[in-house]
Amino acid sequence: MSYGKIGLQRIGVFAAVAQTGGFTAAANRLDLTKAVVSQQVRRLEKELGVELLVRTTRKVVMTEAGRRLYEQATPLLGELDQVLSAVQRESDALQGTLRVTATNDYLELVLGAHLAAFGAMHPQLRVELVASDRRLDLIAERIDVAFRIGWLRESSMRATQLSEFKSYVVAAPSYLRSIDAPTHPQDLAQLDWLELTLLPTPLTLDFKGPTGQRSKVRVRSRYSSNSPQTLLTLARSGAGVTVATDFSVAPDIASGKLVRLLPRWSLPRGGVYAVYAAVKKPSTKVRALVDFIKARNEL
Repeated sequence: MSYGKIGLQRIGVFAAVAQTGGFTAAANRLDLTKAVVSQQVRRLEKELGVELLVRTTRKVVMTEAGRRLYEQATPLLGELDQVLSAVQRESDALQGTLRVTATNDYLELVLGAHLAAFGAMHPQLRVELVASDRRLDLIAERIDVAFRIGWLRESSMRATQLSEFKSYVVAAPSYLRSIDAPTHPQDLAQLDWLELTLLPTPLTLDFKGPTGQRSKVRVRSRYSSNSPQTLLTLARSGAGVTVATDFSVAPDIASGKLVRLLPRWSLPRGGVYAVYAAVKKPSTKVRALVDFIKARNEL
């Protein structure tokens, strides 16, 4: 007889009946109905072709075949339970490798500090960082979780928003000395623009004014790149005007290397998201990291 035809669950149900001495007690232990327990034992008897239990009005007694099965199967079931428990503990433990991807600037300016603190809490966990401004295929690249900046596209992945960011229009003092400083969003149309091609509409900006008025402006590109750091390097060198996240330009604004333009006008806020495979239950490592960073952002 093929072992695969005999359900382990039915053997476990039979063992519970043998241990408790009755179908009702076994049902209570297994959190099943008495009818289901009785059905599982009958199916097992049918598959084996032998009677395992003698049912009376007062009690249930094992037959010789039933006692032999119970005595030989119980140790095996116990070992299997230990194996399954060990596998579950291993999958739940924060150990092994966690592959993370994020843009270079977010990784350097924000995420790196979070990951250092998280790693210190879980010394058995190895974190592998993939810094990329490209939108990587998480499945193909074996990425556990990606941290993405901006506005999410339709995706089969699951996403958790961690925080928001503002977008600033910036330029270097050296560039501003060569032009008339803009006082209205429409003035940007005449300036040299450093285009970030990662944005959904990199050359069209929709501003909101201090009293709620709107102004949509179309700018012209002098330089373009898919790298925010490259554009910031160009901006610091006086090549033109660009838009950047508040966290990426905060050090330059504080040091005077860059100046924020039109501070009374705002662009739509974007989000910071943790993106991971849309499985029924994300791994403990992914859930722990996402919850950790979200909690730090809420402090």
